[in-house]
Amino acid sequence: MEIVVTRRWKGKNSTLSTIAVDGVAHHFCLEDTDRELTQDMTPADIAKVKVAGRTAIPAGRYQVVITYSNRFRKKLPLLLDVPGFAGIRIHSGNRHVDTEGCLLPGMTYWKDGADYVVGTSRTACERLQAAIVRAIGEGEEVWVTVCGLI
Repeated sequence: MEIVVTRRWKGKNSTLSTIAVDGVAHHFCLEDTDRELTQDMTPADIAKVKVAGRTAIPAGRYQVVITYSNRFRKKLPLLLDVPGFAGIRIHSGNRHVDTEGCLLPGMTYWKDGADYVVGTSRTACERLQAAIVRAIGEGEEVWVTVCGLI
């Protein structure tokens, strides 16, 4: 399974993307500020630009697994080997302050002042996670490709 997150709009502290699953439009995604990090940057280069808890993950391709989250006390998708970041998950939330680098799917979006907000996030997360669990259960690898701001 291939999940493509295409960053499209930038707010003051947020980045709004579209999500496609195996080429089919799925919903939207909220992240922290895109600081134009890429997967091929060194950890030192990432550290120079990254603002902890306020920076979107580097554009790149990451394998996804389902593991137990102590923070959320349930199983959630986890992106593996994200350079300069740890514990990057796909989980529900509505505003950039909820992300801490993670991906927040939403069924709807709007602009609140200078930033984007996603709505119906729990439903979007449940649908995306169900698709991921199904794919993994069928023996597929699941990958997320995050495309830089277009």
